[in-house]
Amino acid sequence: MSDDFKGVYPHGFEGVAQELRQEVLDEAKDLADELDLQLDEFRHGRLEQDQLLSKVLRTAMKLRVQAGNVGLRLLGNIAQRLEDFLDNLKQLPPRAVDDLQVFVDRLMDVCEGRLPMDSDASKVVRELPAKIGFSESDIEVRNVEVMLVMLHGTAAHYVERELQQCGYRVNTVSTVLDAFAQIVRTKPDLVIISAVMPELDGINLATGLLAMPATRNIPIALITSLEDSDEHLQYLPAGTPIIHKGPSFGDDLFKALDNLFLI
Repeated sequence: MSDDFKGVYPHGFEGVAQELRQEVLDEAKDLADELDLQLDEFRHGRLEQDQLLSKVLRTAMKLRVQAGNVGLRLLGNIAQRLEDFLDNLKQLPPRAVDDLQVFVDRLMDVCEGRLPMDSDASKVVRELPAKIGFSESDIEVRNVEVMLVMLHGTAAHYVERELQQCGYRVNTVSTVLDAFAQIVRTKPDLVIISAVMPELDGINLATGLLAMPATRNIPIALITSLEDSDEHLQYLPAGTPIIHKGPSFGDDLFKALDNLFLI
């Protein structure tokens, strides 16, 4: 079929795809340059905090979507981490500006070829700044990556806080389909999945991860408000730790982490 289009696209579909990828990289470089300038403006008191946060978030969201559309996965992974870094961040702690600079520098490294697109994403994301929690000075951040597959909101922020108290690096992904792709590439040390999710529920994701050779050794746990006797849980792979929302949450979380040798 691609031969039918060679009169229109002399280099075929791959040529067009490469042109689109280059356009996204060129725009990403321009956007990263602009963020670099705005960080400098903020440091010198010439830009308001809310203006900076709005610009960075819009840029991160735009790059995540555009990179995903043309297969620039590493660029998309960095943009997603930047987007998650800003989630629920209303005030910039002292270290946050330096952390944002690291994200901008990594975006520039990708756009300018210093960081190859086929670099190991699991290593790249671990070198990015950890998401800022309730205290940036009292907790020592450990090199343990936890992906939380859960809709953004109060419940997700509560779980994030508990995990950050343990010193874990937390990355929240709000859809099962996005989570699946990121798990394969970034290989987190633990995936905690909400049982109730749009499109595909958490049990589908847990079952799929444990069935695939590429992901079956990644520890997972399910977080739910369902009772253990609920028939929906019968489809959950045997031995999967269950973290119940409610009074037993803390104990269940500790037990799950302990059983998975993450404490």
